Amino acid sequence: MTDKPAAHDILRQFIDAHFDEQVQMLARLVQCPSDNPPGDCAPHAELTAGLLEAIGFDVERHPVPAAFAAEHGMRSVLNLIVRERFGEGGPVVALNAHGDVVPPGEGWSVDPYGGVVIDGWLYGRGAAVSKSDFTTYAFAVRALKQAAAQGVPLAGSLELHLTYDEETGGMTGPGWILSKGLSRPDYVLSAAFSHHVVVAHNGCLHMEVTLRGRSAHAARPDTGHDAIEAAATLLPALYRHRDALAARPSQTPGITHPTLVVGLIEGGINTNVVADRLSLRIDRRIVPEESPEAVEAELKEVIETACSTLPGISVDIRRILLARPFAPAPGAKELTELLCSEASAVMGKPVTPIGVPLYTDARLYSEAGIPTVMYGAGPESLLEANGHRADERVPLAELRQATQVVANTLLQLLQR
Repeated sequence: MTDKPAAHDILRQFIDAHFDEQVQMLARLVQCPSDNPPGDCAPHAELTAGLLEAIGFDVERHPVPAAFAAEHGMRSVLNLIVRERFGEGGPVVALNAHGDVVPPGEGWSVDPYGGVVIDGWLYGRGAAVSKSDFTTYAFAVRALKQAAAQGVPLAGSLELHLTYDEETGGMTGPGWILSKGLSRPDYVLSAAFSHHVVVAHNGCLHMEVTLRGRSAHAARPDTGHDAIEAAATLLPALYRHRDALAARPSQTPGITHPTLVVGLIEGGINTNVVADRLSLRIDRRIVPEESPEAVEAELKEVIETACSTLPGISVDIRRILLARPFAPAPGAKELTELLCSEASAVMGKPVTPIGVPLYTDARLYSEAGIPTVMYGAGPESLLEANGHRADERVPLAELRQATQVVANTLLQLLQR
């Protein structure tokens, strides 16, 4: 085997020499909106494909049929796959990151699509979640190509899976790639949002609840059944259930307990009309120890019990999303230990496995039985990165370090 420090030096020198180029690519990716909703992300995928082709990659474009995309809340989906073969035998390692982002919202101190650098941080929607890892993974793979060109023996394949529907569940992204047999990797690295090595995360249940009553003139409210008033009974029941979830702690480090949020409410006809309809959407986070089916059944029971005594009110409950928790697949322990070792060496401090109270595309690879670990560019925490908040940002120093860690990890996997 080639001397390890020499191979690592090749990787580091390449990453350092091309880091300005990497930052410029990230700025370009941030400057092109890919908000989801509305989920019209094919234009961003075309931009990404062009940027990758300009630096020497062959890019496969895999469009998702419009009808299937619409079923999952997307207007357009174009998945990108890059495959680099280094030698006979060896594993196939896929690196997955998503380019769709939540809308910017209010409160920004800079242009959310500016991609500006201030005091060593690059700002913009998607800078941390997770356009940064488009570049982390792409430039790590470029560094491996350089090592191979300089005689470092490698065996196996590296793939980039760049997808665009993580914010709506991943079924038209990694779900599509796996279900259609477009790839079957041996290992997966999936985008993260901090510099920790993430091995578990929450699942998520999204439900829409519609309360239906009967409209009436506001001068004769007694002749109607008020759906808004019915919500005044349902909401306290939901919040009592939310409070009780705090008594169910998770045993996974980094994850506290299940949570529940009512994130959207919409209803009514006009100011002078008794409301005949009100809908609300619920986000229920599922910790790794819970059964998603049991969580859904329990929440339905809470809703139906609260509404059962309301005269003239019916309730419809519809599942929007059920994302299972991410837990390690067989074989993930070795990958986790390797990542932690390489990250600790590059960062000069211990990096240990944690869980996070989010849900991501990583779960889809793990559910398919593929050893999967989340790792990528980011600061100490998602809060420091302002993920999904105003002034989202990524520290450039740790973008460089993460690229080095990923490259070193890929080197070890392809030299075994």
